[in-house]
Amino acid sequence: MVVPAPELPARVRIHEVGARDGLQNEKAVVPTEVKAEFVRRLADAGLTTIEATSFVRPEWVPQLADAERLFPLVREVSGVELPVLVPNQRGLERALALGADRIAVFASATETFAKANLNRTLDESLALFEPVVRRAKDAGAWVRGYVSMCFGDPWEGAVPLPQVVRVCTALRDMGCDELSLGDTIGVATPGQVRQLLTALNADGVTTATLAVHFHDTYGQALANTYAALEHGVSTVDASAGGLGGCPYAKSATGNLATEDLLWMLRGLGIETGVDLSRLVATSAWMAGRLGRPSPSRTVRALSPKEQ
Repeated sequence: MVVPAPELPARVRIHEVGARDGLQNEKAVVPTEVKAEFVRRLADAGLTTIEATSFVRPEWVPQLADAERLFPLVREVSGVELPVLVPNQRGLERALALGADRIAVFASATETFAKANLNRTLDESLALFEPVVRRAKDAGAWVRGYVSMCFGDPWEGAVPLPQVVRVCTALRDMGCDELSLGDTIGVATPGQVRQLLTALNADGVTTATLAVHFHDTYGQALANTYAALEHGVSTVDASAGGLGGCPYAKSATGNLATEDLLWMLRGLGIETGVDLSRLVATSAWMAGRLGRPSPSRTVRALSPKEQ
């Protein structure tokens, strides 16, 4: 049953991360052809932003070592934006050489995670990204800045709000077109979400340039998403079937499942352009390739074979 919520955005753009963030944490390497088919099926379900891969060094994330082979297989998928993650200048040049025109960099709001993820201090990591963002913009690319550990860090605990705002504004000032606020270990609650969004607005970061990226460790991902929607955020990251985690933060469990998000948005009368039944079938198909049931409650509810 649809009960519209006129105070919420009329349409939400889903930034689908299953093919990148979802698969990077798998123990087994998924064949390139299966990844390409996954992207095609996601597009066929109506998703228009699908993060395809990451141009990292193979030894860092072996599951994404096939970026050069995968991206050409999916580059021509019609009507779809295909952002790719780059860790540094070398990764950016590899991506640009293959025609990528939507780039993402992955920053941290905490010192400890910056060390774990990039082997740099927080300020050193920001200095690393500045020429990457500048070069991407000079090449005509659209750039997203991920900010991980916005609400909590497994080593440092609660993250001071001014520290998160400082990292976000630094990325904005570099030229990032969009900032994705990450609850990497899933500890956020709705009040924290509203507090951070309000603080960013007060520092000149507009709601239109913000996206949210929640993990469901404590079952709060949908509640946190709703809080962001109430604030006016209209871009939400999600992962088909609830795949994913973070290879550098072992307490990070799966992303918000795209199907669970869609079920809520559909009930609120919010448009997404995504066909839920096709997406459920896609996630059930991928779960079969991975050899385990989908973590998504909606996929399980709508796919009897998944139970």
